[in-house]
Amino acid sequence: MKYMRLGTKPDTFYTEEATRSILTDVPTDLIIQINNSRYLLHKFPLLLKCGLLQRLWSEPDKDGHPAPILLLNFPGGEPAFELCAKFCYNISISLSAHNFIQAMAAAMHLRMTESVSRGNLIIKLEGFFNSCILHGWKDSIITLQNAGIMNWYDDQRIIQTCLDSIVDKILTPPSQVTWSYTYTRPGFSRKKHNAAPKDWWTEDISDLNIDLFCSVIYAIRSKKQLPSALIGEAIHVFACKQLPDPDEFNSAQSLSKYEHETMAKNQRVLESTVSLIPSEPGSVSGKFFVRLLKIANLVGASPSVKAELVRGCGRQLDEIEPNDLIFHSLSLPHSFDIDIVETILDNFLRQFARPPLNEEESERRLSAMKRVALIFDSYLEIIAHDSDLSASKFLDLALILPEIARQKHDGLYRAIDTFIKEHPELSKSDRKQLCRVIDCQKLSAEERSHAIANERMPLRTIVQLLYIQQDKVTGTPHGLLKRHSIDPLNIHKQATKMEAREEIRAEERVFKVDPKVAKVAEVSSNVVKTSVRGHTREQKKKMI
Repeated sequence: MKYMRLGTKPDTFYTEEATRSILTDVPTDLIIQINNSRYLLHKFPLLLKCGLLQRLWSEPDKDGHPAPILLLNFPGGEPAFELCAKFCYNISISLSAHNFIQAMAAAMHLRMTESVSRGNLIIKLEGFFNSCILHGWKDSIITLQNAGIMNWYDDQRIIQTCLDSIVDKILTPPSQVTWSYTYTRPGFSRKKHNAAPKDWWTEDISDLNIDLFCSVIYAIRSKKQLPSALIGEAIHVFACKQLPDPDEFNSAQSLSKYEHETMAKNQRVLESTVSLIPSEPGSVSGKFFVRLLKIANLVGASPSVKAELVRGCGRQLDEIEPNDLIFHSLSLPHSFDIDIVETILDNFLRQFARPPLNEEESERRLSAMKRVALIFDSYLEIIAHDSDLSASKFLDLALILPEIARQKHDGLYRAIDTFIKEHPELSKSDRKQLCRVIDCQKLSAEERSHAIANERMPLRTIVQLLYIQQDKVTGTPHGLLKRHSIDPLNIHKQATKMEAREEIRAEERVFKVDPKVAKVAEVSSNVVKTSVRGHTREQKKKMI
């Protein structure tokens, strides 16, 4: 970082009873009020260089007391004013990128121009800016950052020149980057790399406020020299630094500690960030879209911004992980927002409404569909633990993907089994409806064995699995079973045992509730068993 030192005299400013003054034998004849601070100074050195003070100064009253000059809302506050005052006294001051904007804002406010006095402060600050600050990467960043903090944009020449300098350095080939920069990515060692990484500049510009950051990104994009993915990485770094972590907010209570002003600021930053994302596919990751969508829900972003993020999530749904799809309901802390995931999945499926342009795109789509099926089944297994999730809603979710999407139904089976386990109040009809979604032919041997021994599975499902298991053992395709003399007697016996266990448990529950209905339960059980035996005899006759 570059510095400029002005003045030669030692600093003799001091404070006494909330009043700042300068140690000298000459009586003070100038009173200046800066915000809440009072200064007792001298007319000659300050009026000589400050055009504003010349205009505001007035003759002392009849008793010889000087009239105070009020400088309320002074840019940069007391520190900036003292820099200018010390310059007028030729007291030594040190200038750098850290206080350049404050000094320039104060000097311009006081009108310390060449027309007032030759060699004045503004001309010296401009020289320092052109010869030192613009040549340094971090100096330019800090200068812009301070301009944003002060909300000072009075001199657009300084702001624009600083922006141009930053953009020029960003467009410099990485092998020619010789200045220092901030890069804290895990595993990166500068000693092992001869050139700077392509994204060397992303962390430093993420310190800018949203308006200046947007100006930098727009300028870079207008040059059309950097790939959209690199610009997307800069946006990702900025968002992670400037926006809240959505994982820290999973309920309305966790949001209550943040003031409305803070949430409004985050909303503005989010919406501006979304507008910066390049339209080219793959500019940012699917996980980043999901992160922004979660933040959008938290800060109350506009419907159009949410819709744009949902489309982004849908386009790149195959890039995320199941846990990324967990959107907590703000009104019900222990429940999930499932509707938004449905909307994301709908947007993903819309891509398939348009015919593929070529075979390569067709294969890419199919690969993405299979990946999404695995992700979504794992997601279903997670939300199956939600006690407030109804069977009908879970069934709708399980059916939302087309049949071609799932090569295996292992994940779907685990999700349905988890849902049945976590919802013991489910009716027999609900369990049957859910298990009909499972294609038993698409279960792996491990999951098939688990399902056969699973007491939560309906009898119909277990019978199907036993037939398939028999087919696998004999090597006979299921569709050719009728043309072979495979006796399903063993299958019937196993199914009957499972049915008997299920009926006994049902009877026990009935007896506990009302012993009077025991006889009805017994008759019903006999009817079911007779029906199964009759069905088996019919099957054997057909096969013979």
